Amino acid sequence: MPSHKFHPSEYAKFDQTHTWIETSLVHQSSAQLSCLATNEASHLDAIDVAPNEGKLLYLLTKLAKAKRVLEIGTLGGYSALWFAKAVAPLGGKVVSLELSPKHAEVARKNFEKAGFGEVVEIRVGKAVETLEKMGKEGEGEFDVVFIDADKENNVRYLEWAVKLGKVGTLVVVDNVVRQGKVLADGDAASEGVRRAFEWMGGNKRLEATAIQTVGPKGWDGFAVAVVVEGCLGSDEWAKKGKKLEAFEDSMKYFKAWQMVKDIV
Repeated sequence: MPSHKFHPSEYAKFDQTHTWIETSLVHQSSAQLSCLATNEASHLDAIDVAPNEGKLLYLLTKLAKAKRVLEIGTLGGYSALWFAKAVAPLGGKVVSLELSPKHAEVARKNFEKAGFGEVVEIRVGKAVETLEKMGKEGEGEFDVVFIDADKENNVRYLEWAVKLGKVGTLVVVDNVVRQGKVLADGDAASEGVRRAFEWMGGNKRLEATAIQTVGPKGWDGFAVAVVVEGCLGSDEWAKKGKKLEAFEDSMKYFKAWQMVKDIV
């Protein structure tokens, strides 16, 4: 197939085609449209996934017959609504991690309004710390993991996606092209994406690829990976957590014994 270099006059067609795709195939619910309106009224940044990408996340989750979804980065809850729509018929659950209490509050209202208040659980705090706690407590075996947070920590999020996943877990990483800045820019976000690609490309536990996208949200893309080996199940993580707790307890007693010994 011959290559085609786009003329600037054709760029408007990207948005027009996106609108055509969205109108023809996406069919957002009233709850999803309300979510976007609420997010805008709440002055949240308009960085939700595009509707066609949200629909793709929904379809991938359905194809995986997923019951447990982990989302890193809630914002106002738009992408989580797509996940909730996929897992709710199976009695599933979405766990969404969010740093901002304000964002979490807006998202909770959106979930309640959509009828998914019991399907989506938001955990507020630094995602890395929350993930470490989840691992320590033996929580895991997520079917789908969606990473859409601070890009600087992408590798750490990927590590936890594998640890809290299982063979067959689907991992999606958003915003990996960044208008092509990922190739050369020295900013922390672009560097975080490059490290994530290096980690995925050199990790035998994952098979991955990436897709570029264009449209109203600009030129970007997302990576998709599947966990193929090397995961610890939730029972194994629970054992690790118990061993760690036992070690910490023993260290406390040892330090206390040292203090008494020094006094005597």
